[in-house]
Amino acid sequence: MEQLIPINIVVSDRSYRIKIRPEEEEEVRRIMKEVNEKIVDFKTSYAGKDQQDYIAMALIMYATHPGTSGGKAQAVTAPFLQEKLEKLEEIINQALG
Repeated sequence: MEQLIPINIVVSDRSYRIKIRPEEEEEVRRIMKEVNEKIVDFKTSYAGKDQQDYIAMALIMYATHPGTSGGKAQAVTAPFLQEKLEKLEEIINQALG
């Protein structure tokens, strides 16, 4: 069984406890720092929104820009997803070829 460690992460001043693999901790903390910085950026750029709007905007931006470090982090923290995508691509190529 894979060893998971509990860590606390903060998203927009709220703390959440998650379990991750030890080798992922540094990357997860770096990503959460970037997300929180983007939330602050949106707060200063778009006055009049509520906190949930800023969080959603930051996470959507982060998830939809694969050229950013978000795309790199996803490949590191979700290798199982990469494997599934490669298998799906192989199945599609076999069906077309």
